[in-house]
Amino acid sequence: MDKGRRICMEMAWQSGTQRIECSQRVFPYISAMVNNGSLSYDHERDGRPTELGGCTAIVRNLRYDTFLVIRYVKRHLTIMMDIDGKHEWRDCIEMPGVRLPRGYYFGTSSITGDLSDNHDVISLKLFELTGVRTPEEEKLHRDVFLPSVDNLKLPEMTVPPAPLSGLALFLIVFFSLVFSVFAIVIGIILYNKWQDQSRKRFY
Repeated sequence: MDKGRRICMEMAWQSGTQRIECSQRVFPYISAMVNNGSLSYDHERDGRPTELGGCTAIVRNLRYDTFLVIRYVKRHLTIMMDIDGKHEWRDCIEMPGVRLPRGYYFGTSSITGDLSDNHDVISLKLFELTGVRTPEEEKLHRDVFLPSVDNLKLPEMTVPPAPLSGLALFLIVFFSLVFSVFAIVIGIILYNKWQDQSRKRFY
């Protein structure tokens, strides 16, 4: 799927290790970004330029299942994890002011970095959270068309120009030919008049 139609909130579960600007990030690492179709995930810098937040999640070689919850209520994004086998949620990311449009898409994908790793997604459970909204909040929520984050400017999504229809292309070619023929005829008439005036000068 091209980035113009990709899910508006992306989460990366990174497995490699990389030193950037003398700061060491411990992996595996969970990070989140909001995308309006104009951004690409920067694999070379582990997504730092577009990261909203993140946390380390040590989940390698565990003998129990690990869990991740993504909660979005009233423009407030919260990500928590249960990776200790104690059935207790730990905070990972909390970001207010996240504006996501209606009509969400959920999906998973993977890519390897310097190290190969294996993470199995056993199941995805989706729940609709019912929150009481005021009429003003409902209108603001309904009017969101592009994903955005308050106080964070995302690049504008460039819309490619619509291709010309067959009729429009035909009319452009037709009128171009008519104009070319008209210009040639006018040129011939002017050239003949110039030649006639040149001949009269010699008589």
